[in-house]
Amino acid sequence: MSIDTKDLSTSLRRLAALEHDASGVVNALHEVAEACVDLFDVTGSGIMLADEQNIPHYVAASDGSGRFLERAESSSGEGPCTEAFVNNRVTHSEDVTEDTRWPRLAEAIRGHGVRAVLGVPVCLGAIPVGTLDVYLDHRHDWNDHERRALTRYSDVVETALAAAVRAHTAGELAGQLQYALDYRVTIERAVGYLMAADGVDAVTAFNRLRRAARSQRTKIGEIALQVLATGRLGVAGS
Repeated sequence: MSIDTKDLSTSLRRLAALEHDASGVVNALHEVAEACVDLFDVTGSGIMLADEQNIPHYVAASDGSGRFLERAESSSGEGPCTEAFVNNRVTHSEDVTEDTRWPRLAEAIRGHGVRAVLGVPVCLGAIPVGTLDVYLDHRHDWNDHERRALTRYSDVVETALAAAVRAHTAGELAGQLQYALDYRVTIERAVGYLMAADGVDAVTAFNRLRRAARSQRTKIGEIALQVLATGRLGVAGS
């Protein structure tokens, strides 16, 4: 992947200046995803944002395969984009179809033209609320230059979201983002508790909270509070 520093700076300025008005912050995010493909010479790009359960879901994508990747990650609860959101750090895979870290995603994504994947956290006020994701249709070893450049590009997504929330034009999306902001620390504390108590990683602990929330038909933040208060998820087998 060849990245021209001058082109990157120009694109960042242009996209940051987009009008994020009532006509749709989601439309602006689609523009960001599509521009990302040309700028970074990747096969596709997409954006996931936390929903009212603080679970990242598809919001925008440059193509159908990018959309499928994000929906497959949301459904399976695993993958580089999910890891980027939960752990708040850039996460990548040279070939997600062969990556033993995420077997369910690997099985789901084979045959859909998605191989190398890189996920970058998108934050508001230093709190992760989603991810910017890119993929290639072939195996690729992502280097430090590419990871840094995509991290800079994620600032455009953050700018769009922050502007929309400040202007009260994000509608339902704003409420979802606010929930993610309000409960992130509580959820992180509950994840840390389950990691220490059960000897699991952060994504596994997060998915246990998610399953318990679905089973009890409540929000993941409420389950996190329950864990911190009682030390239990409250659902057998969760």
